[in-house]
This record gives sequence, C-alpha cells and structure tokens, in this order.
Amino acid sequence: MTHSFKTSDFYYDLPEELIAQTPLEKRDTSRLLMLNKQTGEISHEHFYDIVEAIHENDCLILNDSRVLPARIYGTKKETGAVVEFLLLKNLGEDIWECLAGPGRKAKVDTEFTFGEGLMQGKVVEVKEDGNRLVKFSYDGVFFAILDKIGQMPLPPYIHEKLKDQERYQTVYSKELGSAAAPTAGLHFTEDLLDKLRAKGVKVGFVTLHVGLGTFRSVSAEFIDEHKMHSEHYYMPQETADIINETRKNGGRVIAVGTTSCRTLESCADENGHFTESNGWTEIFIYPGYTFKGIDALITNFHLPESTLVMLVSALAGKENILHAYEEAVKEKYRFFSFGDAMFIS
Repeated sequence: MTHSFKTSDFYYDLPEELIAQTPLEKRDTSRLLMLNKQTGEISHEHFYDIVEAIHENDCLILNDSRVLPARIYGTKKETGAVVEFLLLKNLGEDIWECLAGPGRKAKVDTEFTFGEGLMQGKVVEVKEDGNRLVKFSYDGVFFAILDKIGQMPLPPYIHEKLKDQERYQTVYSKELGSAAAPTAGLHFTEDLLDKLRAKGVKVGFVTLHVGLGTFRSVSAEFIDEHKMHSEHYYMPQETADIINETRKNGGRVIAVGTTSCRTLESCADENGHFTESNGWTEIFIYPGYTFKGIDALITNFHLPESTLVMLVSALAGKENILHAYEEAVKEKYRFFSFGDAMFIS
C-alpha cells in the first residue's frame, strides 16, 4: 500500500508569542492575507477589505452554530471534590457525553451538584475512550441554566480568561450546539455583512456543530491512517438554492471557515448541486481531494500538522500554503482562534 502524505509534511514553525490570546477590540480590523490558489500570489490587507475581494454575483456561506458555555464544574455529593465537565454531545433524554477531569473522581453512579444546586448530574456510563455519559436533572430550561453556570470552552492554547463571552461567538450565531467557535466567522460585523448584501452578494447559512475533535492532533505517521471525528450538520433548502443559483450565474461559492467548507463538501452531489440535507460528516479533506462544493475559502491560521492545515493545502496546494504561513510568521500575523484571517481564492 502506498501512502500519500506524512503528517510531518504539514509542519511549520510557529513562535508561541504569535498565538493570539484575546480578540481584537474591533472584529473586522484583523489582518487578512489574500492567497491566489492558482498562482500562489500573496497580498496583505485588512479584514474589512474583504468587501472589495468578493464580487456581486458570489455567495457567502456561513456557519450559524452557537458555542455552548459547555464547561461546568460539579461538586461531588459525597466528598465535596470538584470535577470539571465539558459537554460534548447531547444524546437526548438529558444524557450528555462529557469529558471529565480528574476522571477518577467521576466513576459510574457518582452524583454531582452544579451551580449551587441549580442542576444535579449522575455518571451513568464510562466509555472506552474515557468519556463519561452523565444524566442531568434540573427545574426549568437546560440551556438557560447552562448560560448561568457554564463557561466558554476556549481552546487549550488560549490561557487568558475571556472578558466578554460573546466575543467567542459570531455575530450571526443562533443554533446552540458547538463545543468550539467556527472562528473564521468571528471577523464579521453586522455592518460588513450589510455592505456585502448591498453589493449584491447572497449570504446563506448552514449549521455544523463543531466538536472538540477539531483540536485533536493527528497522531498517525501517515495522514490516510487518521480517523476523523464526526460532526452534525444541516443545510436548509434556502441555502441550497442560493448556491445552485450562484453556480448557474457563474459566481463563486465562498465558504466562511473550514466547518462551512466541510458541510458544503459533505452535501454536494457529484455535479456540485445542492439540496436540503442533514446528517453526520466525517469528511477528511487533504491534498488530492477534488472540491465539488466550494470555490474559495475565508479561514484563520491553523495549527501545524492539523487536519485543517491539510484541508487548506488541498484547496491551495501544500507549497502555496506553507509559503503563505511562512510569510504570515515573518509579518507577525496573529494565529489561531482569535487571530488573523486568510482568503484563499
């Protein structure tokens, strides 16, 4: 069996001080590296310049998923020990799959209380991978209680506390369910979206609930041995119509973020045609992949050797991407979730 790429082929050197710890005061003032995927040509702009770069017959597809304040702290009823739980997946009937730490304090049948009694939880199962299934009980609406007691599950490389939880949400987020923000969208303001619409750009929404697997590093030596995590998506018919119409008129389909990109590539048929759909996707996009759903991508800068660097390399070519990243490091761009953006067109 011949393997395609090694994980180490997607390594680049990133000085730690370039990892953005806090969001900029104004969302759309972040920097924007423009990369031409055909020529590899690069230019340096600001995010608000995106209005010039998107043409009137293009469409912009955004992920409207909203991040759950999914980090909650439980006090063990017997001992008073505190355990951190991170809600990963709603399994229905008030049972959630969670990460728990320290895990040894969260054995089966252990009971916890949250938010000074606003909610109770009981561990009902420990999965093979160490994740816990916890059944919660409470009075009222679960998500309203979560809003009171939960914290944003910021990525592991962000060490600063977030002053305003809304800054880890896009301005158009509405469907609760993500464990992490679709961060490319954090640069958009209502004003910027209004300018694009006024120009004639069609704006459509999909929902993909981002799982924590998005931060999981690739441990396989060869990338085709990596097992991709699964995430739930939904594309409404209205968005499918916008994309089909854009294609028919010769416009570009521009995905905002790798999550929108993965949704579109999961929904497109062989001819790049779309209809309403929903389901779970484990799509893993790396060089050699033929794109059916998107023409261009707005995205942030991703971790070395991550599946997301592989995805952008599939779109723009590995050499172009690694060269662009080298340039971004040299120009001291801000990296990752609260960092600067890139427009691959």
